[in-house]
Amino acid sequence: MSTFFRIALGALSAMAVILAVPAPAREAGPAQSVPYRWSNVKVGGGGFSPGVIFSRAERGLAYLRTDIGGAYRWDAKARRWIPLQDGMGESNYHGIESIAADPRNPDIVYLAAGMYHRGPAAILRSADRGATWTIVPVPFRMGGNEPGRGLGERLAIDPADPAILYFGSRFDGLWRSTDSGATWSKVAGFPHAGKPVPAERWSSNAGVSFVLFDRSSAKGGKSRTIYAAVADPDGQGLYRSSDGGSSWARVPGGPTGLMPAKGDISDDGRLVVAYSNGIGPNGVSGGAVWRLAGGQWTDITPGKGSAHGGGYMAISLAHSAPGTLAVATMNAHPDTAYVSTDWGTTWTDIGKGSRRDIAAAPWLRFDEKEADFGHWIAGIAVDPFDAGHIAYTTGATVYATDGWRTGLWKPWTEGVEETAIVSLASPTGGANLISGFGDIAGFVHDDFAVSPPTMHLTPHLVTTINLDYAGQAPAIMVRSGRVHQGQKTEATLALSRDGGRSWEPVLLPPYAEVGESEVKRHDLIKTPAITVSADGAVLAVATPTPFFSHDGGITWTSGLNAPRETRAVADKVDPRRFYMLDFSSAKLFVSNDGGRRFRAAAALPGDLSKARTFNVESPWPLAASPFAAGDLWLNIDGTLHRSRDGGRSFAVASKGLEIRRFAFGKPAQGLAEPTLFAFGTQAGVTGIWRSTDAGKSWLRVNDDANQWGNRIRVIEGDPRIFGRVYVGTDGRGLLYGEPR
Repeated sequence: MSTFFRIALGALSAMAVILAVPAPAREAGPAQSVPYRWSNVKVGGGGFSPGVIFSRAERGLAYLRTDIGGAYRWDAKARRWIPLQDGMGESNYHGIESIAADPRNPDIVYLAAGMYHRGPAAILRSADRGATWTIVPVPFRMGGNEPGRGLGERLAIDPADPAILYFGSRFDGLWRSTDSGATWSKVAGFPHAGKPVPAERWSSNAGVSFVLFDRSSAKGGKSRTIYAAVADPDGQGLYRSSDGGSSWARVPGGPTGLMPAKGDISDDGRLVVAYSNGIGPNGVSGGAVWRLAGGQWTDITPGKGSAHGGGYMAISLAHSAPGTLAVATMNAHPDTAYVSTDWGTTWTDIGKGSRRDIAAAPWLRFDEKEADFGHWIAGIAVDPFDAGHIAYTTGATVYATDGWRTGLWKPWTEGVEETAIVSLASPTGGANLISGFGDIAGFVHDDFAVSPPTMHLTPHLVTTINLDYAGQAPAIMVRSGRVHQGQKTEATLALSRDGGRSWEPVLLPPYAEVGESEVKRHDLIKTPAITVSADGAVLAVATPTPFFSHDGGITWTSGLNAPRETRAVADKVDPRRFYMLDFSSAKLFVSNDGGRRFRAAAALPGDLSKARTFNVESPWPLAASPFAAGDLWLNIDGTLHRSRDGGRSFAVASKGLEIRRFAFGKPAQGLAEPTLFAFGTQAGVTGIWRSTDAGKSWLRVNDDANQWGNRIRVIEGDPRIFGRVYVGTDGRGLLYGEPR
């Protein structure tokens, strides 16, 4: 049985930081701060939201759960979604496994929070619509960003007695609370006790996929009839309790060979279930929709005989219009949704012929003429107060319509920023910010309050791995990226001559690597980074043998004596200089002729092996300041080392802060030193920090209300605006901060 602790969001944040980052800071003492104002750079949606629900207690109240970006509440008065977990420092709590709104009290909402089953999990309860939370650590594991995250809802509240909650777990069977989530006990009488965690790192179990209470069975102050579905192959099926959860039996009938993915139940006890042949969101190729009424099953699958090739997952009843329900396909070609007004006897395909007004997020067309209906449709919800108002979630956005018969859908994403940012560039000229996103490529951001009109294209690389610009000719930019697994591309590198507004592919010729006989296009393997000299005349590609081009990518040569398996960092002021870390000799190699020849400059301080990264999406440890030639900064195991002489010597620069990411910003007025920004830990506090004295002292620039799970992937300072810093999160989108 689990216990709970109650703390306000600010207090929780400090505790969560300590749990998430157990390593002690290097120097003790209170963390100093400077007030900052934080805002999102608007994209609008951008990620996978597995579920959306409407409150049955209040018209206009809705909640959205995401897989890596926490939960949101729709504020009808403000006409925007409100993020509910920005003040939580525990990363794993930002993957929401399930969400449940109290059916009587509109102020009460619960979250089942746990991104990965190897991390901590908790039930979060709020009595003020998510402004503050009670955190209840639980022993059952969750997987809010694992396969099967579109199933649900796993968390359910008894409408007859809202103090009773059930949770269907992935690995540990069915659980119950009788005190509003304060304590939890495993339901001993439930037939499916759970299955062990799979050995494969990224695998997961479906477990108990959803729980539903039958309102019509209320007796003695609680619901007598409860349904729980098991989606694991062993024990797969729908189970029912007719005595308030004391005993359970499998419901006979229904489809065979399919797993119950999601369900809904009417006020008079009629049940509808969406079935699929996989837990999703990938790997679903078949499914069905069935209705259970009066003990009889009926196959009501829409689109029978069609060759769409997908299954079903998202399903919802219209509680204000009995007999009306909506269901969506999963992984069909293309996906669509259906509405029935007669309990599934007949259906209307509401995707066919529908229109999408994407003015609020024009990038949703991707590289097509028009935006499609969407993919990974795991969630659909019919407003319980208005049967014409329907919302559905996709792998990239949330769409809604005020009247499904009109066929007009719009992104319902004002306030939602659920993206992962991999790379950022704030050049010395042109647009202040160019981004590289996971799954949606990235953008040129001219107006931070407006969604960009288009993403990086030609080539269309869904994830941008790195960005670089020419320090003295910032209109020249380069990027590298990759496509989704299974897709093909002829280029992973690109060059822009207009500050990222248009791109052309950069191709590296095939060659045989050292010790290999096979000739390959190594630029298509492992997504090598690309960098550019300060004047834009030289391109450098970090293939195992590095290559340089002095003619815009037409011809390529390998630099003489250039170290292997590393990256060329361009000096941002001197166009002749490139710098390369040699991890085998622990030395820095320097070129003063545009990458044609390299020489060893000096042995590097510290253990260079601790600076090495094998993840192409991780920031490179060596960076050149845009304000002075030869000004290099190197992060080794959380400590910054600085060279003012082009790498001939290095000295320890930072004190007191264990640094994970760092960036340069415009110097403070009257100072010559670049402003440093860092994501790191000082005195046990993890956050975003700023130094105006070359790393000698640091001030925290975020606060406990703005932690975003400490899921920070990249930061970038603005070289033209003092104090401005850009923060790329892993799930809460792209943010920027400025001094108040």
